[in-house]
Amino acid sequence: MKMKLIQRTNIESALKKKRSSTYEEHNSNLENFIGNLNISIINNFDFNKLSKARIYHIDHIKKVSIDYRLRFLDIKYFKNKLPIEATNIIKKLEKNHKTKLSEFKIMAPSVLFRLEKKDDPLLFVPIGNDYYYLVHKWGNDLHPFRKALMWPFKNIWNLLLTVLVLSWFLTELTPLSLFTKNQNDSSYWMLLFFMFKAIASIVLYFGFALGKNFNPAIWDNRYNKA
Repeated sequence: MKMKLIQRTNIESALKKKRSSTYEEHNSNLENFIGNLNISIINNFDFNKLSKARIYHIDHIKKVSIDYRLRFLDIKYFKNKLPIEATNIIKKLEKNHKTKLSEFKIMAPSVLFRLEKKDDPLLFVPIGNDYYYLVHKWGNDLHPFRKALMWPFKNIWNLLLTVLVLSWFLTELTPLSLFTKNQNDSSYWMLLFFMFKAIASIVLYFGFALGKNFNPAIWDNRYNKA
């Protein structure tokens, strides 16, 4: 029997999962928002024609962006062209709602704001009060381990723990006899400390040299290289 291949990550599904974890609070806020349509509406939608399943709060977008190290930026910073399907959906929405949509946002990996690639971008349009409507998703799903691979970059403590674990792993693989004839606990801890300092130095050097930052600092920052 063949093993089932690990599925790639669908960001829209990750958003739905994040929203469902706060369903009651989100649903209550959404009902209040729809009941007060005169409050800071950016795009003039007919809310009776919108799909509630495609409405997300900025908090859901932010949390998923941080988890997967994604950006949420204005469409003008997006280096790829919108696919014809997205353009058709926009035209259909504008026709059905008798309005002209504006202030589009793209949620995608940082590289899509620098290079032309096709890794799972999502097109949103603001509808007011920190809510966004998902217009279209296209491209390839993300690597199945992206969330785990991006975990060290969520904050300094995650990064330090990752460096420590990697240092321990390399220490376990390295024969103490290469460094000393006295293979005791003190020698082991000295080697572990050396590994930690070496890896931490490399991480810090490339972090500063490449202008990298942690996920919470870059998700909506158009200036950081990420």
